[in-house]
Amino acid sequence: MRYLLALLALLALSACAREVPEGVTELTYATPYPPSHPFSQADQRWMDYVEEESQGRLVIRPIWSGALLSADMSMEELRHGVADIGLITPIYVRGGTHLLRIQTGFYSGADSVASQVALYRCMEARVPQFAEELEGLEVLAVQGGLMPGILTRDRPLTSLEDLRGLRIRAPTELLPVLRELGADPVNMPMGEVYSALAKGVIDGVVAPPDTFRALHFTEVARYYFELKVPRGAYPARAMGTARWNSLEDWQREVLERSSAVWEAALAEEILASEQVGRDAGEGIVQYTYPSEAEQQAFDELYLGEGRANAVALSRFGIDGLQAYRVARESITARDQISCGDQS
Repeated sequence: MRYLLALLALLALSACAREVPEGVTELTYATPYPPSHPFSQADQRWMDYVEEESQGRLVIRPIWSGALLSADMSMEELRHGVADIGLITPIYVRGGTHLLRIQTGFYSGADSVASQVALYRCMEARVPQFAEELEGLEVLAVQGGLMPGILTRDRPLTSLEDLRGLRIRAPTELLPVLRELGADPVNMPMGEVYSALAKGVIDGVVAPPDTFRALHFTEVARYYFELKVPRGAYPARAMGTARWNSLEDWQREVLERSSAVWEAALAEEILASEQVGRDAGEGIVQYTYPSEAEQQAFDELYLGEGRANAVALSRFGIDGLQAYRVARESITARDQISCGDQS
């Protein structure tokens, strides 16, 4: 089935091929987001950099809004050349990314996008499993994010106890944490959350304030619990290794230099999107806050579950505890990352 989907996508891509001037190499970039999304704004800044840095000899053609890559199979599709470059979400892939999914639960204390990316780099450099799960891909950008809270449709939260019995969409690493708190957590792609909230299929979602505007969540939910939920980083933009190897040396050098530009653009657009989201929710969203003791209790539960999930990876033959220890030892103070000389 995977190969059939890849073949179909390749046919679709060939159908929309166009003439490229002599001396110019065009690479396709596929993303599930529309051009107006903050992620896409950062993507566009990266594309402009690549074209300028290469003096027009290397250009990127975007294919927006999920027209080419799928959400849950984008890594496999890139490996097969469905697109040249694409947005990937290994945290939602159903198989083959066990550690990439679980490691996002190791980030308590990394409160900024920059520190999240730095912490990911520490683990990536010291834990071989990261490269194994990314085999066949050349990662071009790692992405962090805003620290989320909990948005609910028709019931305000004033304490952790209020989560009991609620069906909440959450990322993988938070599922056991929310179960421990008595909630009924589910994992689904963000693109399905609006409909699920509107229909009452779920009661709420763990999400940052930028979603008030970017995903129009204020149309279907209006209570926001400002619990500081840690957020992990992950490889988010990649190119198939086969396509990467087919490029000339100078082209690879341009793309390598562009990684820092792409990551910086993502961080800037993500940070700017928070205020845009809060402005969109003004007069609509009602905010509530946990006590300091409840925030501390949540942090301790989060870290405990993160460690347990790391240990549980041993059933796949993965030393998740190694990555967990690297992460915890790298956070020297809240939001300060130092990889040090770890083994």
